[in-house]
Amino acid sequence: MIRVAVDGMGGDYAPQFVVEGAVNAANDFPNLEIVLVGQLNALKRELNRHKVLGGKIVIEEATEVVGMGESPVASIKKKKNSSIAVCIDLLKRKEVDAVMTAGNTGAAVAGATLRLGLLPGIKRPGIAISTPTMQGISIAVDVGANLNPSSEELFQYALMAESYARCIHRKKRPSIGLLNIGEEESKGTDILREAYKLLRESQLNFIGNIEGRDFFTGKADCIICDGFVGNVVLKMCESVLETSMVIISRELKKNPVTMLGAWLCKPAMSSIRKQTNYEEAGGAPLLGVDGTVIISHGISSAKAIRNAIRVAGDMVEKNLNTHIVEQVNNHAAQLSNHAAEKARE
Repeated sequence: MIRVAVDGMGGDYAPQFVVEGAVNAANDFPNLEIVLVGQLNALKRELNRHKVLGGKIVIEEATEVVGMGESPVASIKKKKNSSIAVCIDLLKRKEVDAVMTAGNTGAAVAGATLRLGLLPGIKRPGIAISTPTMQGISIAVDVGANLNPSSEELFQYALMAESYARCIHRKKRPSIGLLNIGEEESKGTDILREAYKLLRESQLNFIGNIEGRDFFTGKADCIICDGFVGNVVLKMCESVLETSMVIISRELKKNPVTMLGAWLCKPAMSSIRKQTNYEEAGGAPLLGVDGTVIISHGISSAKAIRNAIRVAGDMVEKNLNTHIVEQVNNHAAQLSNHAAEKARE
């Protein structure tokens, strides 16, 4: 049985939607047990509204809550009994196998980094998202954990994204693209140019720079960028997709002929909606920390929470962190061999 600690107080609609999503996950996934963490009375009140099959949810009390606007590091250090801090401590003590939160992203990143530590060889963590493209699923790292990474950290994002694509999405040799303002090697900042060099000289399947227009084409299986750019792109894409669906719906309702067309297209529209809906993905893994941590959108619905908990279970089941450590070690060995060969020349 995989135990997932769920931050019951994290998110814009906590604890209502969080508890509902946790109940749905407990009922839908036989291999998962949920530890709801948060203020006891609030969580009990919400749980009493639902039926949990087989007693697969327990409550761990945490008296404090980290607000969405609070300073990440300060809140983790001062609010040691906050729901997110208690979740991470449970994971550190091996009392749970994973953590899921829709709360303050910065606090989740800071808490996981400070309390769990990083995987051997990793310098900074990165948030990964799975995005639908014309060629299947692509992985983008980072979308919000590290706003100003070094070239080496960008390279490590590529190592982690490649491991994620192979392990979770079963891609045999994932292609790597570096998000930039142009395809030419000379484009971008000094950091991006240095990252390009590191990627080109590695054993990864690096295809070069890609541009924003390539985000949904599937040109690269793994899209590498800094957390600032990645977060802006992510939220802009969410807005564009939502706005497009609203505009299309509005236009289709303008007259009887288009309404008939809308009715005929309903299955296709539902399929498109499902493929592009963030609720289906649920949450994004924080790659690089020594533990499984899933971060969800602050506006997550109960459906998104359920699916984020599912993602947590998948990552634990497939031992993703073990694959990442192996990838980092393999790269270190390649560098060592290359240095030895040069020394012999």
